[in-house]
Amino acid sequence: MDFAEQRIFEGKRVFLTGHTGFKGSWLALWLHSLGAEVTGYALDPPTDPNHFTVADVASVLQTHHVADIRDESRLTAAMQQAEPDLVMHLAAQTVVRTGYQIPRETYDINVMGTIGVLDAIRSLNRPCAALMVTSDKCYENLEQVWGYREQDALGEHDPYGGSKGAAEIAIRSYRHSFFDPSRVAEHGVRLASARAGNVIGGGDWTKHALIVDVFQALAAGQSIEIRSPRALRPWQHVLQCLSGYLTIGAKLLQSNDGEYCSGWNIGPMPGNELPVQKVVEHFIECWGYGEFVDVSDPNQLAEANILRLCIDKAIWKLGWLPRWSTCESLAKTVQWYRAYLQNPHCIRDVSLSQIVD
Repeated sequence: MDFAEQRIFEGKRVFLTGHTGFKGSWLALWLHSLGAEVTGYALDPPTDPNHFTVADVASVLQTHHVADIRDESRLTAAMQQAEPDLVMHLAAQTVVRTGYQIPRETYDINVMGTIGVLDAIRSLNRPCAALMVTSDKCYENLEQVWGYREQDALGEHDPYGGSKGAAEIAIRSYRHSFFDPSRVAEHGVRLASARAGNVIGGGDWTKHALIVDVFQALAAGQSIEIRSPRALRPWQHVLQCLSGYLTIGAKLLQSNDGEYCSGWNIGPMPGNELPVQKVVEHFIECWGYGEFVDVSDPNQLAEANILRLCIDKAIWKLGWLPRWSTCESLAKTVQWYRAYLQNPHCIRDVSLSQIVD
C-alpha cells in the first residue's frame, strides 16, 4: 500500500464487522490512524484478555455496535446509519477445531452471516466498496506442494474450511447476481473477497492457536505442546495480512469499474511457509529460552498437512508485496508479548508503533 493509497482512507466511512476480534481490532486501529471513520459491528471480544480491550480500540471508533451479524434487521439498520464508503467483513467463527464441535453454528455464522452482510449492502442502494474476508482454508486441499490459485476448486474436508468455501461461493453468486462487475456504473458496488494465510502477531489469545499456546506456555514456564509438528502453513504477521486487505480496499475505493471485483490471495512470499516445529523453534530463539514436546496423536482431529497460497495475482495486479519474512513476523510477535507482560497499560503505543513499522 503506497502513500497515495493510504491517503484514500482519509475521511472515509468504514463499516467493519468483527472489530473486537484479533484481526479486526488491529484493522480498526490502522484505519483510524489513516484518517477513516470506523463503525464497528461485532459480538463482545471472544477471549479475555484480548487486543480490542488492552489496546483500547473502542476509543477510536465512531460507533461501536455489540451485536450478531446473523441479526439481519439490526445489522441492516446499523449499516444504513453508517452510510459506509467501504464495508470490510471480518466477523466469523475462526477456529478449525471449534468447527468440529459446533459444525452447524460454524456454517450458520460463516455462510449465513456473510449473506446477511451482502443483503445489508444491497439494502443501502448507494455506491460503496466491499471486501469480504474468508480464509486460505476455503480451497479444496489436495495436499499439493504448490500454492493454491484464486481459480482453484473451493471446499475443504473439515466444517470450518467447508464453511469458508461455501462463503466464497455465496460471495461469487451475489457478485454475479446483484453486483455484476461489468455493470458497476449502474449499481455502484465493487465487491471483492480476500483469502489470507495463517496469521500471527501480538494480541491473539485464540484458543488452540499455535502462537497463543507457545506464548502461554513460555509465560508460565511450561513446556510447549505441539500437535502437528510437520504441518506446513503460510504464516504471516497480522499487519502484513491487513496491509493486503487495505490495498484491496484502496483499489476498490479508487476504481470506477469491476477490475478488482474478484477473489484475492494474501499470504507470505514463497519460502516463508514453515512447518509448525520450525515456527516454535524460531519463537523460542526470539524469546530466549523454552522447550517443546511433540504430543501429536494419530487419532486427533484432521487438519491439512500442507497448505500454500500463490500470491502472484496480488503482486502483479495490486502491486502489493509482503514486507516481513516469517522470522521477522515472529520477532515482532515476541516483542509485543514481552511488552504486554512488562506493562500492559502501554500496549496501545506498542501496537501503533508496529503499525508504523
